[in-house]
Amino acid sequence: MAQENNSQEKSREVLCTESTITLDRESECGKEEYDPFQHRNVEHPTSTLGAFFHLLKSSLGSGLLAMPAAFKHTGIIPGFIGTMLVAVIATHCVHILVKTSRDICKECRVGYLSYTDTCVKVFKHGPKQLRAYTEFVRHFVDYAMAGVCLGGTSVYVIFIASSLKNICDQFYPDSTYRVEVYCGVLLLPLILLTQIRHLKFLVPFSIFANLCLVMTFIVTCYYTFEDVPNMSNVDLFNSVENWPLFLSTAIFAMEGINVVMPVENEMAHPQHFLGCPGVLNVTMVFVAILYAVVGLFGYLKYGDEVLGSITLNLPEGEPLALAAKIFVILAVFFTYFLQMYAPMDIMWTRLKGRISASFHNQGQILMRTLSVTLTVILAAAVPDLELLIALVGAVFFSTLGLFIPLVIQTVHKWERGLGKCSYILWKNAVLLMLYVTVLVSGCYSSINAIIARFSS
Repeated sequence: MAQENNSQEKSREVLCTESTITLDRESECGKEEYDPFQHRNVEHPTSTLGAFFHLLKSSLGSGLLAMPAAFKHTGIIPGFIGTMLVAVIATHCVHILVKTSRDICKECRVGYLSYTDTCVKVFKHGPKQLRAYTEFVRHFVDYAMAGVCLGGTSVYVIFIASSLKNICDQFYPDSTYRVEVYCGVLLLPLILLTQIRHLKFLVPFSIFANLCLVMTFIVTCYYTFEDVPNMSNVDLFNSVENWPLFLSTAIFAMEGINVVMPVENEMAHPQHFLGCPGVLNVTMVFVAILYAVVGLFGYLKYGDEVLGSITLNLPEGEPLALAAKIFVILAVFFTYFLQMYAPMDIMWTRLKGRISASFHNQGQILMRTLSVTLTVILAAAVPDLELLIALVGAVFFSTLGLFIPLVIQTVHKWERGLGKCSYILWKNAVLLMLYVTVLVSGCYSSINAIIARFSS
């Protein structure tokens, strides 16, 4: 009897694979509506509060403290408006990605799908003309995820190394070392802690990192709001040619989309992720307000002298400022492992079939070790925090956070209905134009600035 049930399930899966449009309640894949939430088998489910902390931590890394430098590129008014705009767009793209993933799970009767598998299923069951690109999409999304991983975590390494150098130079002015040396010092502890393989076990680190970031934020606000200069020392509007650096930095700062699907997939109550209030909306409202406040008042305080992280502008020799620098080092250090979780999971899914089961543990260790080593090498190769943030944001985070979700929604809805007057198509076309603008102008501006910086 059990074998008969299994054969029926396999037959349904085959029918699902061969379908090209939405499989509704009356389709071959079953007459009853399928609820993916009831078919999730998660070994270590994450609570709703834990999911909130994970998502918050993924959006509150080094990018938060880079917002004053981002405001420097636009001026106060465009910076404030741009921060809110980027937050709305980022939230919308996360929403349509998760919603599309849930829809395709219902159609193919599976409990959950990863970011990459969602994209693959959408093309596989989309218009016939696009089915041939399914494998290309799989590789493209995986490479984009790897790029976000390597670029984003390399920025974290530079951030930690720069902060360590700032502290050590203060206490040992006669023994100063280049920032690349501090990158090398970080290699071993990063390798060891990246071996944690279950998201549930990262919750304590995520909570601790959030607490450290809150303490850093409080201390930074103390110095920022102390004797804030009048607005004559800053620009309300800056040159438009510098705006792409702001957009790239803001996208890098707010986009945590590489963490979204693992967090949603491993929730004990995934129905709490979307909706109002919902984990996503609550997190992003908090993030948008926090980023706008830090960017605005940090720029007011330090003006054009603000550095890639505002903590580097804090006064030397004061215990409170030193505590803030230590807190932020710990916060970003533990954020590193959360950001590495999704790419490591994807890479291992692709690799484990090629490795004997008896060597799976050793294979995971080697894969994680090499990945961490590569991020440290990249950090040491381009040790400029502000400009690398802009470049990584323009190329990788905009592709993963804007381009792919928009394309996936459009393909998924193409034969299922694009809404009244095809509003989904027009809306996504406008957002895709924004993506191209960020990609081209952000890359051009940041690469030019990097060349100028190293030439001088």
